[in-house]
Amino acid sequence: MVKTIDWVDGSVIMLDQSKLPLEVIYIECRDHLKVAEGIKKLWIRGAPAIGIAASMAIALAAREIKAVTVEDFRLKLEPAFTTLLETRPTAVNIRWAVDRFRAFIGNHRDSSVERLKELLIEEARRVLAEDIEVNRAIGLWGAQFIKDGDTVLTHCNAGSLATGGYGTATAPMRVAKEQGKKFNVIADETRPVLQGARLTAWELMEDGIPVTLITDNTAGALMQKGEIDLAIVGTDRTVLNGDVANKIGTYSVAVLCKEHSIPFYVAAPLSSIDFTIPSGEFIPIEERDPEEVTHVFGTCRIAPEGVRVRNLAFDVTPARYVTAIITEKGAFRPSDLKELSDPDRDLRGFRIGNGR
Repeated sequence: MVKTIDWVDGSVIMLDQSKLPLEVIYIECRDHLKVAEGIKKLWIRGAPAIGIAASMAIALAAREIKAVTVEDFRLKLEPAFTTLLETRPTAVNIRWAVDRFRAFIGNHRDSSVERLKELLIEEARRVLAEDIEVNRAIGLWGAQFIKDGDTVLTHCNAGSLATGGYGTATAPMRVAKEQGKKFNVIADETRPVLQGARLTAWELMEDGIPVTLITDNTAGALMQKGEIDLAIVGTDRTVLNGDVANKIGTYSVAVLCKEHSIPFYVAAPLSSIDFTIPSGEFIPIEERDPEEVTHVFGTCRIAPEGVRVRNLAFDVTPARYVTAIITEKGAFRPSDLKELSDPDRDLRGFRIGNGR
């Protein structure tokens, strides 16, 4: 699997995914502003990956702060938190990272400032290690839904490139392959930034998983022909009632799956579930630069000069279209997702299948 992000010799090293698959270029980020730029410009993308990036950016920002007391240190770190939160408003993992590090500082208020800086670096690296473990667990729970001979549709990129490693939506595929199952994957191109064509198809080919690329508007025709058995996608924010915000076009795939009685699964690490929002209507939806639609790779114009553009980066799929949400704690019906908000809850009666 390709390494997406890492902490190396005091810098954050991230793969510039905007250049894939034509070039494999890593960018060195020595301060939190460079990481924030990378998140904004999609050098790094995918909810878990930008949560990791935000964690490492906080560690970078902390390193530059001059303060005598932990309280003064905490206050001086707040502008970095704000900068990161403003980069990608729909993905909840940035806020998750900020909340985690705020709590971490609060729990270490008796440390010296210099020791706290060291601890924040350790915590950022721990976020990366935990993400890989979480993805592997999602794969173990999700692989049960992939049978020999299946064809799996996925939308956008929720693979190792969107995470610390292993992926979320692709994790069940990787585990199914390890289990010896024979199956095929269909990746749609995912306009307008083409994450499916540039990223998902590339990394699945790198991993030796059979993959076929289609245009976004081909999925329905293949479902009508009976050529798709299930769909697995990722999520940038899933909320209390099971509504799912993911890359624009996910809602269309889910509706098509419902019409053709095809299971539609969402791979969602707990860090991407926002239990503070009751339903999808309250999820902020990012709108991006019109040139992503009017141009290809920012250089080749494909639309008339001056045309009006709506470039929604995400849409919301209502819970009624979701067969199950696959987390590191198991697969659950959307209506049971609220049970995961209680860390002490016995979940055995709510899980779908055994996943092992």
